[in-house]
Amino acid sequence: MEIAAVLATLAVVVIFILIVLYLSVRVVQQYEKMVVFRLGRTNESLVREPGLRFLVPIIDRPVKVDLREQFIEIPSQTTITKDNAPINVDFLIYWKINDALKSVVNVVYFSGALQGIATTTLRAVIGDILLDEVLSKREQINEILRVKLDEVTERWGGKVTTVEIREIIPPRDVQDAMNRQLSSERTRRAVITESEGTRQAAINVAEGQKQSEILKAEGERQAAILRAEGFSQALERIFRAASGVDQKTMALQYLEALKALGASPATKYVIPVEFTRLLDPLTKLIGRGMLADEDMTAPVERSDG
Repeated sequence: MEIAAVLATLAVVVIFILIVLYLSVRVVQQYEKMVVFRLGRTNESLVREPGLRFLVPIIDRPVKVDLREQFIEIPSQTTITKDNAPINVDFLIYWKINDALKSVVNVVYFSGALQGIATTTLRAVIGDILLDEVLSKREQINEILRVKLDEVTERWGGKVTTVEIREIIPPRDVQDAMNRQLSSERTRRAVITESEGTRQAAINVAEGQKQSEILKAEGERQAAILRAEGFSQALERIFRAASGVDQKTMALQYLEALKALGASPATKYVIPVEFTRLLDPLTKLIGRGMLADEDMTAPVERSDG
C-alpha cells in the first residue's frame, strides 16, 4: 500500500510539473513578438523577443504578434470621380506590424480595421480627382492612398508599405471612347512610322548620290592631276631636247619651214630676225661646199719634164 501511495504521489507531481511547464514555457518564433498580460495589464517591459520564454502560470497570458509583411485584397468598390463619373476600383494593401504592443492593445482586428478604413479613404481620394486623371495617374493615386492609410494605421502599431490598384473599370461610354482613341492613336503611329521610313529611305538615297558625286569628282580631280603631271613631264623633255639643238639643226628646221612657206599660196611672209642671223653660217657653209666642188672639177696641169 505504501508503494502504491508513493507511486501515485510521484505521478501527481510529474503531471503537475508538466502542466506548469506547459503553462509557463513558450517558444517565440523569429518573425514574432509576444505581448504578456500579467493580471490583465501590460507594458513595454512585458513584450518578449523571439526565443524560449517563461511565464508565470495562471498569472500571465501571452499574445503572439506576427511581424511579417502581409496583404489584404480590397474588393471592387464603386466610387464617383470629381466630374461625377462612376468607376469600379479594386486594389491590394501590403502592411506589417511595427509596434506589437499597440497592435494588441489599440485595435481588435488590425486587417479588418484596415480594410474598412481603406474603402472610405478610396472614395475620398477618388472623389477629388477627375476621371482622366484617375485613368492616367494611377501611381500618384497609389501613393496618396498609402500615405493616408499609413497615417491612420500608425496609432494601431501598423505600417502600410504599398498600395497597388489592380483594375479601374470606367463607364461603358468612356470605354468606347477610349477604344476609338486607341484605334486612332495606332493609325497615327502607323502613318508616322511609314513616313519616317520613307524619309529615311530618301535620306539614304540622297546620301548615296552625294557619296557617288564625291567619288566621281575625286576621280576627275585625280585624272586632271595626272594629266597635268604628264603634260609637265612632256614639256620638260621637250625643253631638254630643244636645249641640245645646235645651229645647223635650227638652220635645217628653218629651211624646212621656208619650203613649206614656198608651197603655200600666200604672197606675204613674216621672217623672224633670228633667221637672218642663221643665214650667215649657212651661206658660209654653202660657199665652202661650192669651193670644194670647183677644186675637184678643175683640170690638173701636167709638166713636161
